[in-house]
Amino acid sequence: MAGQDGQADLGLVVLRRLADFLTILRACLGLPLLLALGADQAALAWLLLLFGGFTDAADGMLARRSGGGSVWGARLDPLTDKIFISAPLLWLAAQGRLPLPAVWLLLARELLISGWRAGQGSGGPASLTGKAKTVLQFASLLLMVWPAAWPLAPQLWRLGWWLFWPSLLLALVSALNYLQAPDAGSG
Repeated sequence: MAGQDGQADLGLVVLRRLADFLTILRACLGLPLLLALGADQAALAWLLLLFGGFTDAADGMLARRSGGGSVWGARLDPLTDKIFISAPLLWLAAQGRLPLPAVWLLLARELLISGWRAGQGSGGPASLTGKAKTVLQFASLLLMVWPAAWPLAPQLWRLGWWLFWPSLLLALVSALNYLQAPDAGSG
């Protein structure tokens, strides 16, 4: 019986380590994503963004299956998301496809909430609104980074642009929810 408990504990540790690895991998994808965008390698950039979205979903799933990820992972994952999302947001603003003030507002929100979460003992678990924001944001970015040579590019860019605005609204609402939470002042 004790051997089974040890194997179960080892399995949970492996899941947590794998979740942490995926988080680190996503952080490392930020620079190649930015370089691909800057070098006009739209297909590569799109694939990197898609892969990063999958790693975000997978590390969360692995952390939940292990009964909760590591404290380190809970703190690193949101920061990694910010690094990874910043590259296409800044590129889209530089291309004039998103207004720079909206991008700065979103990035300021991300930094504010990252700071708040860092002060939380658990890393500040993501709210349902925050998770919805992330999904909508990834969808919006995938559509706006869709390569021009691929079918339906103008239509998908437009759809991505329209999805950006509700993702920004959800970002601001979730920020208010985080900061108004009963334990928002603790740390």
